[in-house]
Amino acid sequence: MASDPILLIHGAWQGSWVWDAFAPLLEAEGFSVHALDLPGNGNDDVDPRDVTLALYLRYLDGVLEAIGRPVTLVAHSGGGLVATALAERHADQVARIIYIAGMMLPSDWSFADVQREVDGESALPSGVTSELSWSADRQVSTVPRAAATAILFSDCAPDLAAAGAARLTPQGEGGRAIRVTTTPDRFGRVPRIYVEATEDRSVLLKVQRRMQQLVPGATVISLPTGHAPHVSAPHLLAESLLPFLREEDADRPDDIATTRKPIPLTDGAS
Repeated sequence: MASDPILLIHGAWQGSWVWDAFAPLLEAEGFSVHALDLPGNGNDDVDPRDVTLALYLRYLDGVLEAIGRPVTLVAHSGGGLVATALAERHADQVARIIYIAGMMLPSDWSFADVQREVDGESALPSGVTSELSWSADRQVSTVPRAAATAILFSDCAPDLAAAGAARLTPQGEGGRAIRVTTTPDRFGRVPRIYVEATEDRSVLLKVQRRMQQLVPGATVISLPTGHAPHVSAPHLLAESLLPFLREEDADRPDDIATTRKPIPLTDGAS
């Protein structure tokens, strides 16, 4: 078994709590798992308005220094941008990145750029973006509970969705609407896995697949879940990822996951 420690990076409005059902499944398999709380996401005294990608990376620099060995990054949704930036910054210390319905973007692109390309310049942003509530200065957003249960936790049991929606915290734009500059010889050489959620109502499947086209080379796992399979289907997600975490080539049964080869770069969204 590969023994790389695993860092779990949450997405916008969330915290380490979102991994509560998933992390123990990996720990039971012998992995060292670290579910992180990014600065300003409700677990410290950082004002969301003060959040920046640079602040996230300084925090993660300390995490990597403390661990002192290469790690696997598992990043959900907007946490994918943070994982990409960390891999570019510390290419020798990142063994692989696993994006879970994550934002895997070309150099200097924002997620809004992909949404506009897929949906059209005049269209409202897809997913939860158009449902957000904003501070007067539009520097901090929150997800209304109804939108969270219907979009972010759409395939969860009602009580689980309600609990998740209640735990979401305000999100600073400095840690959400970000762009990451990457290079082929750093981020570009880190192995990547993309877990697409086919029933996702937040990062729609057509958007997920466009990102796979724009940043080709990832091995793709397709799961029949909503936006947060680590919440709604943690056992399914863990079983799907274990062969990769163990660096095995064994096939997975069809009823666990569908694994596809990397999608080639093509024109247009699929």
